Formats: sequence, structure tokens, C-alpha cells
Amino acid sequence: MVKVIPLGGLGEIGKNMTVIESDKEIIIIDCGAGFPDEEMYGVDLVIPDISYLKEKKDKIRGIFITHGHEDHIGALPYILKQINIPIYGTKLSIGLIENKLKEHNIFSECKLNVVNSGDNISFKELRVEFIRNTHSIADSCSLAIHTPEGTIIHTGDFKIDYTPIDGLVMDLERMSTLGKEGVLLLMADSTNVERKGHTISEKAIGDKLNRIIENADGRVIVATFASNIHRIQQIVDASIKNNRKIAFSGRSMENISNVATELGYLHIEESYRISIDEIKNYRNENITIITTGSQGEPMAALARIAFGTHRKISIEQKDLFIISASPIPGNDKLISRVIDELFRKGVDVIYKDLEEIHVSGHACQEELKLIHALVKPKYFVPVHGEYRHLKHHKDLAVSLGMKKENVFILETGKVLSIENEEAKINGRVKTGKIFVDGLGVGDVGNIVLRDRRFLAEDGMLTIVVAIDNETYSIVAGPDIITRGFVYAKEAGDLINEMKDIARVELDKCLENQIVEWYVLKNNMKVALERYIYEKTKRRPTIIPIIMEV
Repeated sequence: MVKVIPLGGLGEIGKNMTVIESDKEIIIIDCGAGFPDEEMYGVDLVIPDISYLKEKKDKIRGIFITHGHEDHIGALPYILKQINIPIYGTKLSIGLIENKLKEHNIFSECKLNVVNSGDNISFKELRVEFIRNTHSIADSCSLAIHTPEGTIIHTGDFKIDYTPIDGLVMDLERMSTLGKEGVLLLMADSTNVERKGHTISEKAIGDKLNRIIENADGRVIVATFASNIHRIQQIVDASIKNNRKIAFSGRSMENISNVATELGYLHIEESYRISIDEIKNYRNENITIITTGSQGEPMAALARIAFGTHRKISIEQKDLFIISASPIPGNDKLISRVIDELFRKGVDVIYKDLEEIHVSGHACQEELKLIHALVKPKYFVPVHGEYRHLKHHKDLAVSLGMKKENVFILETGKVLSIENEEAKINGRVKTGKIFVDGLGVGDVGNIVLRDRRFLAEDGMLTIVVAIDNETYSIVAGPDIITRGFVYAKEAGDLINEMKDIARVELDKCLENQIVEWYVLKNNMKVALERYIYEKTKRRPTIIPIIMEV
């Protein structure tokens, strides 16, 4: 029997992680992080729950990385601290992972293995083959997992770009050969399944960037994904062509550009690369700044420039801002806020609604049809997308002739078992979301998030009273402190009334010889909750504090 178990990445964007398990071996495809939504107050990252893998760590042979995006490698430092297993990936992916592990001070303990597209990594029961594809990051691969039951193809993130910047086209010939030999299961990227036609080639952006930069009178500041090396290369080429020096801003942009340059994926003449500190030494019309923050993240460089909080870059007249990225679902308001602020500061901004300065790295319908036609799988599992994407991809596969019963829309944790070439959903394993908050991993759960949500929505109220522990009489208070509930100076009558209600409840209890602190606290809390809701229709978090004196 072979089992396919997604631990993340299905029904969501990000947190990609899939387990392929035979009787004696397990391989893991990707180990990505997800990003918190608006309800996850204070959470920095979301990573998969690997309880299932920890129980079976002796079977695990390695984690196989399709490419170096955060939603495919971002959880590695946290997972490797729990189970230290070998990592296999192409040169750029491993370079980015190495950088990440050094930041977490675990690089020396980890086993990183560089592979090339076309390489096979063989174990007793499983063999993993790397197949070159094209995506919005260099060195991206699909994987063919050869199992005792048959071949499983996982496309990873991909599009079919016939004119990639590096000239390395997707290995459709190998896909076709595997299809002729027989593919048991296809797992394919569903992100752009709603879009008809073909994804535009990355090369199409180059001419537009060159035209825009050529006509700019002042500095050009371009925000894009730090991992999109091919986009950065085109910005660099257009800048050099127009005699502009290039500076990188933002920690991830600086780190990734350094790694990509060292490994030979990003080519910049040394005389054209300068530091942010050096930009003041050149005329504005001879400067291009490539920065992070294309998603409007409040702490990223672009937002800090826009709102005047960047330590080294201030907006100047004739600056031209280019946002060469599309908003990730949920980030629209963030990036709109930054664009509005830039316009308020009197500078020009070019973004996707005005110019076609971004192309997706994911396959549209016609490219997905081509993969299905070449691979001709017996079974199909759509991956990498929210539920609607998975459903549309299922419909697309059925329209191409697949039997409905041979297409499985899986949920995170669901187990697809394949035995004697017969596939069925067979139970689920423990999985879910682990929250990373600062240095804490997993110490913030749903209860903490619920409390944070309540505090954010209705604020908090602390009521403090001092009681003599011999006479059981009130010697001070009750005093009330509020945060995020009401402005105390303007709500004096309300607060005085709350103090009176708390005192009445305490007096009742103490007169009746009820001296258990938890009873006193609860009675105060219940009475105040009732009164506050009647008066304000709000439910602040109420924290009673009793001090013994």
C-alpha cells in the first residue's frame, strides 16, 4: 500500500507539505509556512502540525523541495528542530535554505543535499526524480515519485514558459515519457485554474520595465518578491541599460540577491551595484532601488518609505515607484493603503491595474490541460489552492475525460490509500496549524487567539480591590482600569457606576460570610458583565484582582 497524506497546502494558500508513505519508507514533499490571516493577532507564521511524522520518524528518508518560495521552505527551521532529516533540493533552493538555517543557528546540524534536475534519489522502496519546470523562481522542479504501486507526479508550482529568462524550459519531454509509461497519480498546481488561456512569459515584462525606467526623470524604486530572481534580473538589466546604479533594500531582498549572485543565478556588474548608504553619492536619475514590500506589509521597506519611517530612504520629487507584483489574496487593503500614501506624497506609482508589469508564476487552464494530456494519470488530486480552486481543477480534469470517481479532493490530514492500483480515501491523521509567535512555537493556540480577538474587539477592564484578611472588610477600592474599552475621562459616570456595582456585590458576599476569593471575583465579574452589556452592548474582558492586606 502507498499512502498520500497532505499535511498542509490544500484548501489554503501556503503551508505546503505532502507525505508519500510506503510500507517501510516515507518521503516528504516541501515544508512550507503559511501567513496569518486577520484573526490571528500577533502570529508571525503558521506551520504544519507534524505529530504524525514524529511518530514515524524512523521511516522518513528526506524532505524533497520543489522550489525556494516561503510557502514551500518557510517551516523548515521549525520542523528540523523537531525531526532532523536530510533535505534534497536544487542549488538555489538549498542556498536559500542554508541562509534560513544559519539565521536560526541550526545550519551545522542539518543535512543538505544539492541535486540537479534529472537526478534520481533512490531508497529501498521509493525513488524520487527531479524534473525541471518553470516558475517565478529559478531552479524550480516537479517531482516523480516511483513507488511499488506506480508513479506519482507532483508538479510543484509551475507554469509553462517557452521563453524563460534563463533559457531553461520545462522538461515536457520527460513528462510525456512518464505518461506513456503509465502514471498512477497526478498531483497538480491549482492556483490559476480559474484563469483561461496561457500565463504570459516572464520575458514579456522586460520591454515594459525598460520603457518605464527609460522615461523616468528621478529615482526608480521597484517593489517585487525577493525570490523572483528572473524579475530582479530584468529590473537590473533595464537599469544598467539606462545607466542606473542598483541598490537593494529590505532584509530578505538583500539576503536573497546575495545568495542568487553568489550561486550564479543573478548577474550584476560589480560597478553597478551599490549599498543603500551610497545612493546619496549619485544623481537621482542614476539610481534604481529594488525593495521588499510588494504586498504592503507594514514593516517592509516599501511601507516604511511611503510612511516616512525608513531610516535611510526618504521620498523625493520625481521618484517613480513600480509595484511589480499582484496582491496575494487578503493583502489587497494593505497594498492599497501604501499606494494611496505614495500618491499623497506627490510621487507617481505604477502598479498592475495601470500597466502589465507582473506575470503569474502559475499555470492557467490551457497549460494545465497540456500537463493532463501528457501525463494521462489514472488518478488525480488537485493541490495548492483554496477549496474553489481544487473544485475547478477537478471539473477541468473531468472535462478532459477523467472519471469523476478517480479525482479526489483531499483535505489536510485526509489519507489517500492506493493498493493494487485501487485508490480510496481511508481515514485521516492528526494535523492542523501550529502558530509561531516571536520565539514561541505552538504556545499560542485557539484559546489565546480567541482572547486576543476579544481584547481587540471590546477591550479589557481590570477591577482591583483590597480586602483585610482578618476582618474581611474592604480597605481600598474597587478601582477600575480600562484599556481599549472606553476613554475614562469621558465615561466617568459609567465607571463610577461600575465601582458601585462591584462594591455592592462584595458587600453582599462578605456580609454572608462568603470569603472564597474565586466566588468574590466571579460575582463581581458576572454583575459587571450584565451591567456593561445593558449600557454599552459591549463585552470587554473583565479581570477582577483581589489583594489581601
